[in-house]
Amino acid sequence: MTKADVSQPESSTSRPGMGPIVFAVSAAALAGLLFGYDTGVASGIQGYLQTYFKLSNSQLGFAIACLELGCVPGAMFAGMLADRFGRKKILIICAILFAVSGILSAIPQSLYQLVLARILGGLAIGASSMVAPVYIAEIAPERHRGRLGSLFQLGIVVGIALVYWVNFFILKTGHSIAAHHAAVGTNWNQTTGWRWMLGSETAPAILFLLMILAVPESPRWLIINNAEGLGRKILTRFVGPQGAEREIAAVKEVAAQEEGRFSELFLDRYRLPLIIALFLAVFSQFSGINSIIYYAPRVFKAAGMNTSNAFGSTALVGMVNLAFTFIAVGFVDKAGRKLLLAIGTAIQVISLFSVGLIFALAKHTTVTLVKAGHTVTHTSIHFNHVQVVILLSSVLVFIAAFAMAMGPMPWIIISEIFPARIRGRAASVGVFTLWIAIYIVAQTFPWLKAHAGLTVTYFLYSGCSLISFLFVLLVLPETKGKTLEQIEAYWHHRHLDKTGEEKH
Repeated sequence: MTKADVSQPESSTSRPGMGPIVFAVSAAALAGLLFGYDTGVASGIQGYLQTYFKLSNSQLGFAIACLELGCVPGAMFAGMLADRFGRKKILIICAILFAVSGILSAIPQSLYQLVLARILGGLAIGASSMVAPVYIAEIAPERHRGRLGSLFQLGIVVGIALVYWVNFFILKTGHSIAAHHAAVGTNWNQTTGWRWMLGSETAPAILFLLMILAVPESPRWLIINNAEGLGRKILTRFVGPQGAEREIAAVKEVAAQEEGRFSELFLDRYRLPLIIALFLAVFSQFSGINSIIYYAPRVFKAAGMNTSNAFGSTALVGMVNLAFTFIAVGFVDKAGRKLLLAIGTAIQVISLFSVGLIFALAKHTTVTLVKAGHTVTHTSIHFNHVQVVILLSSVLVFIAAFAMAMGPMPWIIISEIFPARIRGRAASVGVFTLWIAIYIVAQTFPWLKAHAGLTVTYFLYSGCSLISFLFVLLVLPETKGKTLEQIEAYWHHRHLDKTGEEKH
């Protein structure tokens, strides 16, 4: 099947079906919104958790990062389950887990109960972050797959921006309540506000469940799993009768070349896509993005902002993240994955270096106190007005660069570069690795901040972004405008060409 065979009729047959496709993609993208909501909420709760449960810095790091303890096994096993039972069933289970996690997170009486609730949410995030992009890739026409695939990342940043404003509203409400009950010393945020921040996730989780119940199963999964009739019915609604027959023929052609075993992922022909998936998964996170998403108020407070201004600046981060994700949505199918990644990672290098440099130039004051026979050393960082402006600007530029490139592209690329029969399990490997990287960053950032300092920490993240930039330029192929079957055939023919050269 040639590219012309696929792309030429698509304009006349797929347009009438874009309504059902967009609804199905939007439903799946709500998994991204809950992903962002559940991770972004950490920026508002951590200070209150530390006080309420009397946590050390390492315990706080665990309380925040325990979400990833659920994400890792969720991502690890979701691919196998999705390949066996279907994409839709796993997404339904994820929606239920999100709702249960939201309810349980609002009522814990101990740290362990909170950790359990967060791990349940992590299972949902890990599984849905693997299954939802694959589902979107499998139902999206190739001309729009990048744009529709970007909606998962758009869901993430909408969730982050939304929870930042929810946190900010709850914070202000708590301050008003505390001021009203000042005579009795009430601190509503410390005892109750953080519970509302965590529990508010339940509402979008229920919406996700209702919408995912209304969407069809992935037609590609149905065709591969001996349900061609149902797959044809869904494809006919999406792309019309002729488009459906063309899609079915293409899926069956490439499926006949695969055995569907997980071991196929490690064949020579898929070595490069596996390397690409693992690299993008790791270095998207080693840019330090979650040091901003999780710890933004603390970073801004380190710059001398008060609590309200720090939360307000954090909300601004969420809005910039949201705005620049629309660039990815609008241009990924025109400019391509490679160009956006090259521009984005180059900007990341400069902006992260600037953040580190500002912390290096700031005035540091060290105070040594003796408490209960122990010497305690505390270092304060003082910024002038210009430095605060530069710091905030650098953070916002980094967020903008990440939002238009390293944020959405790994989800799109990982979901589209693997063969159909093992796409779920193969994507699990990439997403599993991504969550390991997220956990490492979330767990190590407080330690790096305390022991190496923010200057070294952000210089390190800048160096990782430089490695990403070079990898994109030298290794990453372009996949825009290609069907999933054409991408799969590309790896097959590339392997044959390479083998033929070696034989000569």
